[in-house]
Amino acid sequence: MKFDAKIPGGPLEQKWDSYKGHLKLVNPANKRKFNLLVVGTGLAGGSAAASLGELGYNVKVFCIQDSPRRAHSIAAQGGINAAKNYQNDGDNIWRLFYDTIKGGDFRGREANTYRLAELSLNIMDQCVAQGVPFARDYGGLLANRSFGGAQVSRTFYARGQTGQQLLLGAYGSLMRQVNAGTVEMFPRREMIDLAIIGGKARGIVCRNLITGEIESYAGDAVLLCTGGYSPVYYLSTNAVNSNATAAWRCYKKGALFSNPCYTQIHPTCIPQEGDHQSKLTLMSESLRNDGRVWVPKKEGDKRRANDIPENERDYFLERKYPSFGNLVPRDIASRNAKEVCDDGRGVNPTGRAVYLDFRDAIERLGKQVIADRYGNLFDMYLNLSGENPYETPMMIYPAPHYTMGGLWVDYNLMSTIPGLHVLGEANFSDHGANRLGASALMQGLADGYFVIPNAIGAYLAGTELPPVSTDDEAFKEAINYVNTKVERLLSIKGSKTVREIHIELGRIMMDKVGMSRDEAGLKETIEKIPKLREEFWQNVNVPGSGDDLNKNLEMAGRLSDFLELGELMARDALMREESCGGHFRDEYQTEEGEALRNDKKFTFVSAWEHKGDDKTPEMHKEELEFDRVTPSQRSYK
Repeated sequence: MKFDAKIPGGPLEQKWDSYKGHLKLVNPANKRKFNLLVVGTGLAGGSAAASLGELGYNVKVFCIQDSPRRAHSIAAQGGINAAKNYQNDGDNIWRLFYDTIKGGDFRGREANTYRLAELSLNIMDQCVAQGVPFARDYGGLLANRSFGGAQVSRTFYARGQTGQQLLLGAYGSLMRQVNAGTVEMFPRREMIDLAIIGGKARGIVCRNLITGEIESYAGDAVLLCTGGYSPVYYLSTNAVNSNATAAWRCYKKGALFSNPCYTQIHPTCIPQEGDHQSKLTLMSESLRNDGRVWVPKKEGDKRRANDIPENERDYFLERKYPSFGNLVPRDIASRNAKEVCDDGRGVNPTGRAVYLDFRDAIERLGKQVIADRYGNLFDMYLNLSGENPYETPMMIYPAPHYTMGGLWVDYNLMSTIPGLHVLGEANFSDHGANRLGASALMQGLADGYFVIPNAIGAYLAGTELPPVSTDDEAFKEAINYVNTKVERLLSIKGSKTVREIHIELGRIMMDKVGMSRDEAGLKETIEKIPKLREEFWQNVNVPGSGDDLNKNLEMAGRLSDFLELGELMARDALMREESCGGHFRDEYQTEEGEALRNDKKFTFVSAWEHKGDDKTPEMHKEELEFDRVTPSQRSYK
């Protein structure tokens, strides 16, 4: 398979302007002739649908929740990056670009990453104009705080509710277009297949989650904005509804899946308590601005945190990384937390936690300042743990959070299926092997507000798109495939619940394809998952019917895809014989225990092609070229 990233020529700083200056355009009066299908209403999908409706396109937008306001983007807490340099501390577009490409361990596409940094300025102007209530400093300028992987303050925030406030801004713009009639909203729909006609994406098949009805929708292009796949680990910071089904069904229709092994384990989460939990709770990375991470120096020290004197505490991130301290990137903070817990110095009854302590910050700044910065986060921790973080340190531990892998896209955000565009976390393009904190919101809004309105016009203007309808044979085949799968799931009547099998998958993935991986464990995973998949198809029990609301059926369909995706993640991790970013192989590390890349062999994007349900997928390579940066050993010391 040949695929072209379509990166514009010219100097890096001029690529985006050059790209926009040479695009084919759709006449304003002609935009209403085109029908666009947007799947997902988080920051990427909501902003894209609103922007395209504003331009005059006919947009249908599909929401798995009952309202776009419940999209998982609402859970982002700490902030959004932008190179505004309001602090006058040396920030600029180039520095944000470099921090992002370095944070991704030089495994990101240079042109896309620079565009993201460049568009960060526009995003802030857009969101402020929408009335997003960002924090402001005494002089009235937007306030900033620091996040991991940067030595400047470039993260804009709305207390610990930044994702929610940004989503409400996009939601307001979206509903304005719904009211204007340019956007039609379809809540409680889950995309479960893609219709390809004449080699192009021309529609989707959905399940109405309330009635069970299988519905078809035709259009001139499909925009997939369905987020990441970290619930493959079962327990993650993602909402239980978050899933990979839409992207995975597109992969099985011919879209390449890139870098599936690049997963991010967030260092700042409330630790797991037991098997009764269905998800884990994120505590914003912004807390590491003022909170100090530590564990007891002595193995097995069971004293309460406040009873351990200062000279018996190990502030291990400050000790190992003096330049960045507690604000090292997420992959490094997570691995170090796991390391001290593996050494027997973890806290709480499970031994799988470290302290995040605000004592010194409260003494230095006062309780009210800390409450103004993080009050809702402290309240959330108190409600969930029963402990007051103003008085005793929080206990945190890493948890699966974000996925840098996703469907392969070119510079236009189009997959290897013409007409299928992929935005936000669902694509692979901007973060390399590790995402810096506060960059997810930046990417979703850049893709939706600024990139896709340009790219989609170029596609529509330059592509022959004869009229299609849902009577086409491609829709009938997709519906037949969906119905057959539903009937099969309902007919098994085994003895294990969907949740039991998902927990088993999650344990395999977390143990062998989690914070650290090795050859033996990955090979074991590639053997175990097909056996678990076989057990699923022979022994799962899905009660109810397909003719109405059925959460078990929803979860079973998603788990069937996770059982295939998990194997691909392990194959990708086994192939990549190096450590980079969130992919850490125990066999490939420096003497100091840091990630050891192999730039001679692995400076490429892996792009996997589905070859059939019973066949090994084929890997293709997009070689990465660095014209303006030189890959170097990533150091935060």
